[in-house]
Amino acid sequence: MIELLWEWLNFAARWLHVITGIAWIGSSFYFIALDLSLKKREGLPAGVYGDTWQVHGGGFYHMMKYTVAPATMPEELTWFKWESYATWLSGFFLICVLYYGSPELFLIDRSVADLAPWQAIGIGIAGLVLGWIVYDQLCKSPVGKNDLVLYAVLFVFVVVIGWAFTQVFSGRGAFIHTGALIATIMSANVVMIIIPNQKKVVASLLKGETPDPALGLQAKQRSTHNNYLTLPVLFLMLSNHYPLAYGTQYNWIIIALVLVMGYTIRHFFNSIHAGKAKPWWTWPATIILFIIAMWLSQAGPPQRGEEAASLPNAVSQKLVASADFDAVRDVVTGRCSMCHAREPVWEGLAHAPKSVYLEEDADIARHAEQIYVQAARSNAMPPGNVTELEPADRELLARWYEMATGQPRHLLW
Repeated sequence: MIELLWEWLNFAARWLHVITGIAWIGSSFYFIALDLSLKKREGLPAGVYGDTWQVHGGGFYHMMKYTVAPATMPEELTWFKWESYATWLSGFFLICVLYYGSPELFLIDRSVADLAPWQAIGIGIAGLVLGWIVYDQLCKSPVGKNDLVLYAVLFVFVVVIGWAFTQVFSGRGAFIHTGALIATIMSANVVMIIIPNQKKVVASLLKGETPDPALGLQAKQRSTHNNYLTLPVLFLMLSNHYPLAYGTQYNWIIIALVLVMGYTIRHFFNSIHAGKAKPWWTWPATIILFIIAMWLSQAGPPQRGEEAASLPNAVSQKLVASADFDAVRDVVTGRCSMCHAREPVWEGLAHAPKSVYLEEDADIARHAEQIYVQAARSNAMPPGNVTELEPADRELLARWYEMATGQPRHLLW
């Protein structure tokens, strides 16, 4: 019962996260494009930097931007902030449900670092908090006064953090936490810098004062960072479905390549929005970088020590000691391990799906909950039932898991 409720909670959190992410990314991309399309013209109201005409949905829109702020506070003002807040909150909730709820499955790789669950969770959360603090201080330091130098320093900073995560987490956990760090930086930019600065401008207007132009410049710098970080964070969040991206010994270099690809793609579109010459070179450059990432992905897994052979906990030990385990092992190794192996034999598979291995007794016990949800209580696995898992086999897997874990079948079935 708990496992299936947890699975649906995971699905609901992911759904919410995607919805709010679309809303945030859409508004972010739109306003960057709007800002870059502004043109200075004669006859504009005092204080207006530029304007632009746009058409959408059968209507015409006349957009203007003030260099700092209008002379008086408008009666109505729309704030764009909840998309960012909801995206980060739903994303962090999703990490808690999936990675912190099952750290031994998705976050910890004992061949990388033999961490206790609380240690892995603590490192993950500390990395997000400290990552934001370092980023924020870099932006506020003298380095932040030169955008190009700041970009270079931040690139190195994110790559180093990504590399550090690969030294303590599974490849999947490292990629997700690198993406989560970038997403935390982006959302914190909104809640800690952009919105507070806008509120200070509004407060100055209400007092009849002239707002400080530096507030808008600082907010724009952080907004631009968010624009260039969006595509890399999307890649890293989607990577958990593609082990080839994170399962290689050069996974941290792939992180670096993705950061550069995100920059080249956004540079192309930002240049178009600004009315500049189209930098066509960005597309062959991006394709070359992507091919390099593909090449690195087949370089083999990280050279680590042997994976810990011990069973992760008492429940896993009970699963292996079950009277049904010999039969369960035969079903799993006969119907699942041709794909879920360290060296898959199924044609076309270079890496086990989601890095789930089902070869050894400890593997089967470690992933028992996934076997139960995906193969016993649903027909999600094997895909299309290509290995012809029989109904009796699924019943065996369900009975084995429920008896060993004390799941009260009658509450759900």
